[in-house]
Amino acid sequence: MLSLWNSGWSGFDEMFSAMSQLRNYMDRVFEDAAGGRTWPGSALSAFRSTWPKANLSDTGKTLTLTAEVPGLSEKDIQVNLNQDVLTLSGERTVETPEGYSTHRQERPAVQFSRSYTLPCRVSPERASATVKNGILTVTLEKAADAMPRQISVKSA
Repeated sequence: MLSLWNSGWSGFDEMFSAMSQLRNYMDRVFEDAAGGRTWPGSALSAFRSTWPKANLSDTGKTLTLTAEVPGLSEKDIQVNLNQDVLTLSGERTVETPEGYSTHRQERPAVQFSRSYTLPCRVSPERASATVKNGILTVTLEKAADAMPRQISVKSA
């Protein structure tokens, strides 16, 4: 302990770094013990607010959102469109088959909801969503007034 005081501020830095690492470790222990429930600001809480991972691309006439949803089927996912906000929500449950017991569980049950603000207006009646091989694809046709237009140039 004497060396901590004799080393100046670097000793404090090392001590606080070790305390921070211990806090992060204890957060993970308590999150695991609580069945995946998290407190705001914890690492797992941040993960759930950014899951599922998604890409949003613009083809000119449509917007396409692809999201990774491993282990989920069409019954587990809800897709809602409210004006210019697309919301994905759902739940993955974990069930042990009858007659078996769980020895290790690394993929916990999870509920999620994530919203994406769209860059333009879309036609909700022409929207579609499919899920295949753990990838959700949402296709949104742009509204007529949001589509790019070619303007012809004339000489004066």
